[in-house]
Amino acid sequence: MVMRKDLATGMNARTIGSGKGTIVLAHGYGGDQSIWDKIVPELAGSHRVLVFDWCFSGAVKDPTLYEPAKYGSYDGFADDLISLIDELLINKVDESSSSSSSSVYFVGHSMSAMIGCIASLKRPNLFQGLILVGASPRFINSEDYEGGFEMSNIEQLFSSIESNFEEWATNFASLVVDSSDPLSIDKFEKCLKKMRQEVALSLAKTVFLSDCRDILDKVVVPCHIIQTRNDAVVPSSVPKYIQTKIMNGKCHVDIIDTDGHFPQLTAHTQFLEVLFRILVS
Repeated sequence: MVMRKDLATGMNARTIGSGKGTIVLAHGYGGDQSIWDKIVPELAGSHRVLVFDWCFSGAVKDPTLYEPAKYGSYDGFADDLISLIDELLINKVDESSSSSSSSVYFVGHSMSAMIGCIASLKRPNLFQGLILVGASPRFINSEDYEGGFEMSNIEQLFSSIESNFEEWATNFASLVVDSSDPLSIDKFEKCLKKMRQEVALSLAKTVFLSDCRDILDKVVVPCHIIQTRNDAVVPSSVPKYIQTKIMNGKCHVDIIDTDGHFPQLTAHTQFLEVLFRILVS
């Protein structure tokens, strides 16, 4: 693994709050760190919180950070995550604390959930726990697996991004964010439209064609899954599938009573209740 330096600046990384433990918040496809704005103030009251923008985000100023060849799989993102944490030394001794080490909880939304799992395989001692939000190891259906989409659906998605990105972004935001929360739909839509079209297409191929099912049973870091009751991109069978594969079923699943793929936006109070319960367990 090639470690990259000075990622913190390029990825707009910042830490908020203080505490014995660190929570790393990683957004998903089309988002940026503002996706976490509703929950960061509460978390920062008791923890140090790291937020950042993945290199594909429209919030990143340097377009050269996103290299399609490097990010053709989640491995490149996992390497960046490890490099970022090492650069900021949040897994080292906290000089302002008498404790000998800091615990790191990784909260990965959507595609970042599998990125966190892969990072934990590369560096299993880096994380105290993984919290997987709206996670899916594979989006395409097969004979023995329900991912939620047929290959024809995914091909149509790629075609729509390529032919009319603005219209696709509007429609996609309305599909994946709870329809009862227009402000959150608008927020995510604006994040999506900040992405460069070619990056949106390249990354969509990485995300929707990935198959991470074979890594799940290798994850040894304690995991928790947070899922909404009705997610347009992740069927209810998926968290159950992940649970059976990770640590022989010792992975806990919490279902939040809301719709959509973004509980941190549309049901942040319930989301925080679940997070704090996990963090103190």
